[in-house]
Amino acid sequence: MTTHFSSRRQFLKLSGAGAIGAACGPAWLADLTYGARNAFAADDKRRIGSIGVGGQGTGIMRWAMNFGDVLAVCDVEQNHARRAKEGLEKDRPSTSVELFDDYRKLLDRKDIDVVTIGTPDHWHTKIVIEAMRAGKDVYCEKPLTLTIAEGQQIIRTVEDTKKILQVGTQQRSDERFFLRAVATVQSGQLGQMKKVTVSLPLSTREGGPFDPKPVPEGLNWETWLGQAPQVDYCSERCHQDFRWWYEYSGGIVTDWGAHHLDVAQWGLGVDKSGPLTIDGSQTSLPKIPGGFNTPKQPSIFYTYPGDVVLEVTTGNEGVLFEGEKGRIYVNRGRITGKPIEDQDQDKSLQDLTNEWMAKIYGNRKPGNHMGNFFESVQSRELPVSDIYSQHRSVSGCHLGNISIRLGRKLEWDAKAEKFVGDDEANAMVSRVQREGYRIT
Repeated sequence: MTTHFSSRRQFLKLSGAGAIGAACGPAWLADLTYGARNAFAADDKRRIGSIGVGGQGTGIMRWAMNFGDVLAVCDVEQNHARRAKEGLEKDRPSTSVELFDDYRKLLDRKDIDVVTIGTPDHWHTKIVIEAMRAGKDVYCEKPLTLTIAEGQQIIRTVEDTKKILQVGTQQRSDERFFLRAVATVQSGQLGQMKKVTVSLPLSTREGGPFDPKPVPEGLNWETWLGQAPQVDYCSERCHQDFRWWYEYSGGIVTDWGAHHLDVAQWGLGVDKSGPLTIDGSQTSLPKIPGGFNTPKQPSIFYTYPGDVVLEVTTGNEGVLFEGEKGRIYVNRGRITGKPIEDQDQDKSLQDLTNEWMAKIYGNRKPGNHMGNFFESVQSRELPVSDIYSQHRSVSGCHLGNISIRLGRKLEWDAKAEKFVGDDEANAMVSRVQREGYRIT
């Protein structure tokens, strides 16, 4: 019996414990996993600084602790930073953790090798870039960017600094289901691909307008806003609800699309390019001034080379691949379909799938996403959620949101990363950034 789990936090918890790949998969799947929670010897452990230590930020910080020592934490909300510091020092009494409210001071510490970033989305790019320029390797939560242009800036910085960047799309480290699905598609077991359906959860918050409230003690609201427009504080803009505001994120399209659209493009072999057309014109946007402003039920149609249609919808979250010879469905709890049943009965298909899984992963090991990051820090080879694939995956999400907001079908030149004959759409590849917080 397979247990279904859709929560990012639960998935992270399981994968952090080394459970991904070790449980529920058929016995014949290739043993590519780490097999141990702590993959590195003590003298290989890195010195870590964690920026943004709310719920998810604390989760990735503690995951990283399996591979190094956290020396400093930073958050613009003092309660978050204090809680993280106290928790770390309680768990490891011999460790002294420095507390910051300005990430730049943390980056000034020369003894920190690695940074984890768990801030709201609109802060990711600026901190990623400045961390790499400060000589740090970076693990950053998804979605990586707020705009397509930000991803282009990060690519230039990665190439200039030669630093390692891993994005928290941890489904790429799950060989039980997602890697198996990608290997099944790429090995041709479904035949010519026809359609992919990406289904996102129905978890979008709705409502508003929200009344301004006094800024809570210990929260630096001015800094929290960062590049986004100056507005009065209200609690609905913060914490987990920030993702339902276009100013700080991209709603469910980027929140879960960064996971499932990534898997879809990976399976199709287009995770270094992109779609030809995007049509989100049938999606309704909320029209409540001062309220949440991202769509609850996005409906987006993409076309890719080879006449492959990719549909983004909502409901039973997961990815459905459909080809001439069959179809498979995959999510965080299961992988199903006749081609999967055939694999379990046919050794030649098992060998083929294992061969493609090994080909896709190369010298890397699946099974632990944070482990893969620290492996790359050590080897200096690209991690599985590298900047090139992750820029293209989140760009696909941004393209969908741009089409939704313009209310029309768009044509995209993936090589040039420009809309074809549409100046208004091209203006939305980037956003105006508030003075003092521009990304340079």
